[in-house]
Amino acid sequence: MGVAGNALRSLPSDETGSTLGKCQGTTFEPVEAPMRSNNFRKLRRSVAALLVAILAGGVLAGPAVAQQTMKSSERIWNAFKGDVFGERAILLDTGLVRIEAPKRAQDAALVPVDIYIDPAKASEIKSVTMIVDVNPAPVAATFQIGKEAGITHLSTRVRVDDYSWLRAIAETNAGELHMSQTFVKASGGCSAPAVKNSKDALASMGQMKLRQFVPPAEETMTKAQELQLMIRHPNNSGLQRDPLTHYFIPAHFVQNLSISQGDRLILSMEGGISISEDPNFRFDFAVQGTDDIRVEAVDTDGKVFTDQWPLDPTGL
Repeated sequence: MGVAGNALRSLPSDETGSTLGKCQGTTFEPVEAPMRSNNFRKLRRSVAALLVAILAGGVLAGPAVAQQTMKSSERIWNAFKGDVFGERAILLDTGLVRIEAPKRAQDAALVPVDIYIDPAKASEIKSVTMIVDVNPAPVAATFQIGKEAGITHLSTRVRVDDYSWLRAIAETNAGELHMSQTFVKASGGCSAPAVKNSKDALASMGQMKLRQFVPPAEETMTKAQELQLMIRHPNNSGLQRDPLTHYFIPAHFVQNLSISQGDRLILSMEGGISISEDPNFRFDFAVQGTDDIRVEAVDTDGKVFTDQWPLDPTGL
């Protein structure tokens, strides 16, 4: 069962509750906060555009906030997409990329999302941007795919604040943008209380586990292998309240993530507040050689977390 196939809130663990993978002394150290990236500037602009779209589109009507519809979500998307992608054409449903999520989420703070890339054209994709139209910061994450990484499937979990289109926009090496979208009914995911209390979350913050899945019998180590990376981190959205003081908890989340085999990049991510608590990523990739799997994560407080694991052809 993949990341998108379960809704467990007690990560890192598998669907049976047993501990997964190996954690070989995850380390972290405070460093100077990294300079704001292009993706962060996109996030800031998209938040401003979202507010403009809400006010201009009459989404806030009367004393209560009505749930979004496909049309109102589309209006919000049209208002901010230029800040993210400029005036570039975005091709819809070409088959190059596909996004899947439940039509009605069981937990708006843990909505499973699967992104699929056409295996025949996987080498043409350099990045995938995931959008949740109505979230306060609509750009959930941008994933950069390493050269010859061979990724055809990526799963994670996101917060969804209201009924919304979820979008995956793949950019090719030639600069084309291809989009797939799915509508999800969920509410309150960005402000939902954290699963763990802040003391427990800070005590385990930065711990990582890696699960390696057994390749099919007919495949060898030179073919696709599947990994699941689990990171302990509160990933506070900035919209959650402390249950005792009722003050807002400051935003604090994994901002940058890099996964490599040796020195070869497999996948990197620039993330935002929409990635769920205890980030969890499952993906396939094309193995080359026997170098270790290395992970580095940097959060918005400037803390760096690192770990590595030997590549295991038999899984765990």
